[in-house]
Amino acid sequence: MKKLLVTLILVFAASVAFADAPQENASSKNSVEIDRIAAIVNDAVITRSELDEQIHTIKQQLRQQKTQLPPDAVLQKQVLERLISNQLQLQLAASTGIRVDDDVLNKAIGRIAEQNKLSITEFRGVLEKDGVNFASFREDIRNEIIMTRLRQRQVDSRINVTDQEVARFLATQADKGKSDDQYRVSHILIAVPEAASPEQIQAAKQKVQRVLDDLRGGADFKETAIAVSNGQQALEGGDLGWRNAGQLPSLFAPLVERMKPGDLSDIIRSPSGFHIIKLIDYRSGQIHKVTQTLARHILIRTNELVSDDDASIKLEQLSQRIKSGADFTELAKANSEDKGSAVNGGSLGWVSPGEMVPAFERAMDELQPGQISKPFKSEFGWHIVQVQERREQDNTEQFNRSQAFAAIRQRKMEEESQIWLRRLRDEAYVEYRLDDAL
Repeated sequence: MKKLLVTLILVFAASVAFADAPQENASSKNSVEIDRIAAIVNDAVITRSELDEQIHTIKQQLRQQKTQLPPDAVLQKQVLERLISNQLQLQLAASTGIRVDDDVLNKAIGRIAEQNKLSITEFRGVLEKDGVNFASFREDIRNEIIMTRLRQRQVDSRINVTDQEVARFLATQADKGKSDDQYRVSHILIAVPEAASPEQIQAAKQKVQRVLDDLRGGADFKETAIAVSNGQQALEGGDLGWRNAGQLPSLFAPLVERMKPGDLSDIIRSPSGFHIIKLIDYRSGQIHKVTQTLARHILIRTNELVSDDDASIKLEQLSQRIKSGADFTELAKANSEDKGSAVNGGSLGWVSPGEMVPAFERAMDELQPGQISKPFKSEFGWHIVQVQERREQDNTEQFNRSQAFAAIRQRKMEEESQIWLRRLRDEAYVEYRLDDAL
């Protein structure tokens, strides 16, 4: 019934478009072809033009990476599957009220442009020069933000990492002498449905065996992953990037730790299907040191009675008094509105990178020991800060704990995300409408 309803809607829409268009002689060679449908996904459609635009973008990326392009039919299938997955996520997001307004979108694009050291206008020009439609790019970014928020709600928010898990992870890594070693791994997945029949499982097993035989015969792993993998990183050549053992899927970690760069695994079975992994590279962990700063500050907040100029002038006066010999500690106790540090003469103690807000950290990092900053503004108010001392601190233990927590959480999120996406796909109505899209 749903299939019939979608078809009727599409026929009606096409007939309205035709009725509103200027009528021409039936034999005219200037008639406009209506956009074809690549796939129906529940109550929505993916058009051929959407598919072609995404294929064009992926081809550009692969050429920039100097990766051999797979045959068009293979690339089309992979891109269409990604579009279907994205469409299912966007439908679920819409039904649960997840939206991204233009203000949030503009800020996100501004950050992307800034990371590329470009203004928005310059960034748009670069995209259009590369053949990327800016309006389509904006909507792609909006959709990425929506899908990220959806996954945070559906998967990430349900992930819990306990202190016991972190302790076990660190103990295991310490026993192996590899507490901070990292691996770069690539991955191919030949998926099977959640409730696969014996015939489907056997077909997938035969397929993955052919893939493994080809790889052992010299086939390029990246090109093969693009062509056949059902994994989320298929169009990136299966590359999972640099990860420590805790960030790898738990199924892979014990195998990867015994592999050498260039090694291929045997076939690995999981509920998702059959996997092949390749260790691309390995790097040994090192002692992690940070530069800590001993600093103190004076804070003046603005309000209805104290303007920005008032706060800045007062701090400049205090700075001049300190440079003339007044005691920083006494002035901080008498004038600073950061009550937590004021009682200690403005002292912030030893500060590690990332502990302070960016504006404060930038001002502090520009100073040499003994120097006092000019008045500057942060989200808390106006400050002057003095750097008293700096030191190199071995932060390996704290760093390893935070890395272990992040690694375990990331691994859990990826495993749960894979299950969630597969279930979303299995429960959906999907119909391919292009013969060459099958």
